[in-house]
Amino acid sequence: MVSLLQLDWSLMVVVLAIILFAGLVHGTLGLGFPMIATPLLAIFFDVRTAILITLLPTVAVNLGSIWNSRNSLGHLRRFSPLIFFVLPGSLVGAYILAIADPAPFRLALAALIMLYLWTNLSGRLPGQWLVSNLMLAMALFGFTAGFAAGTTNVMVAILIVFFLSLEVPRLSMVPVLNACFLVGKISQITVLSLAGLVTATLLYETLPLAVAAVVTLLIGQRIRDKIAVGVYRRILHGLLVIIAIILMVQFFS
Repeated sequence: MVSLLQLDWSLMVVVLAIILFAGLVHGTLGLGFPMIATPLLAIFFDVRTAILITLLPTVAVNLGSIWNSRNSLGHLRRFSPLIFFVLPGSLVGAYILAIADPAPFRLALAALIMLYLWTNLSGRLPGQWLVSNLMLAMALFGFTAGFAAGTTNVMVAILIVFFLSLEVPRLSMVPVLNACFLVGKISQITVLSLAGLVTATLLYETLPLAVAAVVTLLIGQRIRDKIAVGVYRRILHGLLVIIAIILMVQFFS
């Protein structure tokens, strides 16, 4: 793990700018902090270091998002199995991150995203199957999302496929997403701490980044309510395309 205090000031400014931007995106859409911050940081650091840098800021952003959506937390009960199955998936994924190269999983995740986008455009979304087999679907999507979070820090792509296929309203989707993110991140921190990758120094150095992320999160939350539902869905689809491209570029570069 690179010490942030030893970075050149210009690179530190870049790191801060990435964190601020990711916080703003998460506040505006209700999701996306690690999905934006991790690949951008991975341009300047290795993937594992990028994930470590985002650990504490991601937890802070998730807590801030859950607090802002506290009036909608009743929706968590319906999708509690999904949140539960994120836990084992995250533990397995984080263990692989600690001992192996997670790059191949990035390509697999990009392929899953492209498959979803194709089914969306062709009108073949698996919504009816998900409704008929909701418990099984939550187990599969929860574990897969957790595994993706543990290995690549990009859980949201899997969860967006699940929620958009079911046509779950944004008000219901956002608090569940952030609960899944929080469970996944705590699991990842636990495993990486046991592996000796998360230290007190890391938490100390990334604490200011966590504060910065929450500031832009709050700004983004003021913008979010002004976005129409149709526009919101188009933004999510566009975001998925960007994620898939970034994942593929990182794998082949």
